[in-house]
Amino acid sequence: MEQRPILVVMALEVEAQGLFRARGADVLFTGIGKVNATYELMRRLAFERSLGKAPLVVNLGTAGSRRFQRGSVIACRRFVQRDMDVTGLGFALGETPFDNQIPAELEFPEYFSQLAHGVCGTGDRFEAHSEALAWDVIDMEAYALAKVCHREGLPFACVKYITDGADGTAGLDWHASLPLAAREFIGVYEELLARPNTAR
Repeated sequence: MEQRPILVVMALEVEAQGLFRARGADVLFTGIGKVNATYELMRRLAFERSLGKAPLVVNLGTAGSRRFQRGSVIACRRFVQRDMDVTGLGFALGETPFDNQIPAELEFPEYFSQLAHGVCGTGDRFEAHSEALAWDVIDMEAYALAKVCHREGLPFACVKYITDGADGTAGLDWHASLPLAAREFIGVYEELLARPNTAR
């Protein structure tokens, strides 16, 4: 069976710390937030499709967590849009009204059984002060990327490095953790490349 190509997607080049460039890896950097992530991935997938390719999309990125310790490497295969809030009309938090063909929580097959797993809540807000966070991992792009892959029928995998506790020191912790995060990400990428086949 032909090897499925891997498309690594990250929000910011600073999260890669030059390690992927040194490895010669092709990485799509989307910018921060759900809109940027959606636009850039759709644009790239249109190009890939023109070449007859259907890649495994792998999101590697930094995240906050109140459940996992800083420095944890967490696989995510379940995703919620945490800032979709139409509870005033009787919808559940994270549920997009009248989007009947898409479940509020997206779920994908497991790719990283050796890692701890957590539910990722994605929103256009860098969490630093909220008291109640119902999700294991907090980020700003993964749900958007996951939804694109769900709708396009593409496989999706996601690994997050926990840089902060989504609390008052989150900004400082995020900056300080970037070099460590990048080393973990390149390790995940190398592990995927070493697999006999990624066609799922």
